[in-house]
Amino acid sequence: MNAPHAIDGAALLDEVEAFHRRFNVFPHEAAYVAVVLWDAHTHLLDCFESTPRLAFLSPEPGSGKSRALEIVETLVPNPMAAVDASPAALFRAVAGVDGKRPTILFDEIDTIFGPKAGENEQLRGFINAGHRRNRPMFRCVGDGANQTVQAFHSYAAVAVAGLGSLPDTIRDRSVIIRMRRRARNEKVEPYRTRIHEKEGFALRDRLAAWAEQVTERVMGVWPEMPEGVTDRPADVWEPLLAIADAVGGAWPERAREACVTLVKAAQTTDKHSLGIRLLTDLRDHVLIGVDKLPTIAILDRLNALDDAPWADLDGKPLDNRRLARMLGEYMTADNIPIKSRNIRTAGGVFKGFHADDLADAWARYCPPPVQEPATSATPLQPSSEPLLL
Repeated sequence: MNAPHAIDGAALLDEVEAFHRRFNVFPHEAAYVAVVLWDAHTHLLDCFESTPRLAFLSPEPGSGKSRALEIVETLVPNPMAAVDASPAALFRAVAGVDGKRPTILFDEIDTIFGPKAGENEQLRGFINAGHRRNRPMFRCVGDGANQTVQAFHSYAAVAVAGLGSLPDTIRDRSVIIRMRRRARNEKVEPYRTRIHEKEGFALRDRLAAWAEQVTERVMGVWPEMPEGVTDRPADVWEPLLAIADAVGGAWPERAREACVTLVKAAQTTDKHSLGIRLLTDLRDHVLIGVDKLPTIAILDRLNALDDAPWADLDGKPLDNRRLARMLGEYMTADNIPIKSRNIRTAGGVFKGFHADDLADAWARYCPPPVQEPATSATPLQPSSEPLLL
């Protein structure tokens, strides 16, 4: 029997990209590269230690998120649309015995994790655990006293689409594509399922055949990461860069450029967490030129910042109790929780925070400081007696 004809992986990914470009308008070139590599990696999951989540997010409806997910659906193995699937159904689908592990596609993810949707901790745990291989979730099965503990394998590729953002733990495991409404000069080909779906299926089958040919070349490789991409972002991008290196051509260089672009964008827009946003705003906008400041002055400055969440947290501004609670989750250089201390001023003694207590948390958690100081708050001159606002 003749050996199968070798498939040109670079040319195949070019075709997959062209298919996306017919129907999707992504915000930049990096998005096309990342989505195509993600499509390809779903056919090689067992070659990797982890699988990144792919997230199409936007602030408003009508931004092409669902259409992007629809095109992805035609290109990945065993797609499973799971907008209303229960955690139990997902456990059993991924751990099924037929060998057909699904690629899970969640549209309208904001209805699952949005502010009015509740916590959905089981589903969040499933998506998080399934990011890495060999991380089963354990559940009791059976009735009454006859229950037994059973391990459910959760490793599966997951793509989501929705409004707003995602829980921090899912977002940090994701390649984020921030979709926008099409401008008037941005045109796409109308997508008709009965006409175009089979074109996607044909590309999917070729991706599957290509994956069989390159499994040994991809298995266990550790691609070189761009400078500065480490820790969780490296986990997210390793499978995609391994795919790019395997196909060759222009893809290795394009993949690393896309990696840097999207990782920087995530660091800029998401601020990682509300706590890190707080630390960063204190460093860059509040404790400027002073070594300590009373809590009342800190709150005034935070709540006056433009493009910041502090004036409207769950319908009310940040107050001293929540500020103390949030900062108390971080440690000083002496490994003591950050807390307010007495500050003596010309107007009396007030509770407040010292820059020295925050310095270690700033160094560990915050992105590098901006080159130019922000002007949202008026800088104070260094003084042992800080002014009250």
